[in-house]
Amino acid sequence: MDVELLIANESGTKAYRPVLEEGIEWSTERRSTPGKLTFNVLKDDILDFSEGSAVRLRVDGEPVFFGFVFTQKRNKDQIITVTAYDQLRYLQNKDTYVYENKTASQFVQMLAADFALQTGTLEDTGFVIASRVEDNTSLFDMIENALDLTLQNTKEMFVLYDDFGKLALKNISSMYVGEPGAYLMIDEETGEDFEYQSSIDTDTYNKIKLTYDNEETGKREVYIAQDGSNINKWGILQYFDTLSKGENGQSKADALLTLYNKKTRNLKITNAIGDTRVRAGSMVVINLDLGDVKVKNFMLVEKVTHTFKLDEHFMDLTLRGGEFIA
Repeated sequence: MDVELLIANESGTKAYRPVLEEGIEWSTERRSTPGKLTFNVLKDDILDFSEGSAVRLRVDGEPVFFGFVFTQKRNKDQIITVTAYDQLRYLQNKDTYVYENKTASQFVQMLAADFALQTGTLEDTGFVIASRVEDNTSLFDMIENALDLTLQNTKEMFVLYDDFGKLALKNISSMYVGEPGAYLMIDEETGEDFEYQSSIDTDTYNKIKLTYDNEETGKREVYIAQDGSNINKWGILQYFDTLSKGENGQSKADALLTLYNKKTRNLKITNAIGDTRVRAGSMVVINLDLGDVKVKNFMLVEKVTHTFKLDEHFMDLTLRGGEFIA
């Protein structure tokens, strides 16, 4: 395994391949978190970098991470611990936006232009948001709100991530790791240990209630969708929200019930054999006996940390079930 880490000087005119202490960690999360790279370098008379310097990681020639130094910490042995983040770090900026008749992908493109961020593949999210006000809110939250509205109205989930220096927005149907007949599979042999949890305590609802105050009629409209069978089993677990003008209340209620009327299943796998194609938002095949259920299907990667040591590459994953909830 060939791991190449390069770090640029402050002006970007030179790139160094530093002497690394064993262990590089690359981690990504699906929602509102920039990709992070941490590593330790030995300070010498040649190495010259500072906060803002670009960092690039390739593994076996394949691009893995491109970002910028945000933190460096050194000890008496002149070992510098470096933390770099990818472009998503700049989405932590706050601002105020008012926009109309834009899809989430169009909104991401607008923010990228305003904040000088590079974009790559931004798939069409389809659903047009009639109007929205975002006041003193992080760009991350603005985008997640737009993606949540898309999910609630279309049941289509999209993942925003940094693809080696370019913002990418893709439907999870484009995030399968591998090809038909050769998808990446994690089982008892490729994963050292796992922790599994099923629950109705978070993000599970069997009754949806939406209201809209109609100014023209002066009446409150109420839209309800519910599952009597699961109410009998679990009691009433109600999701309540208000509607914006122009939304189809019953259609949205039905879509939310389909989305949330199920158990959430969470799975953590440690020390799986590493694969750099796996990032937060990826879909991987899990083949495990979890006790109450035997799983052999795709699961969504919520979080993954890759660790590179000498010729070893392992990853820890947090996943959600094939019946996942955003």
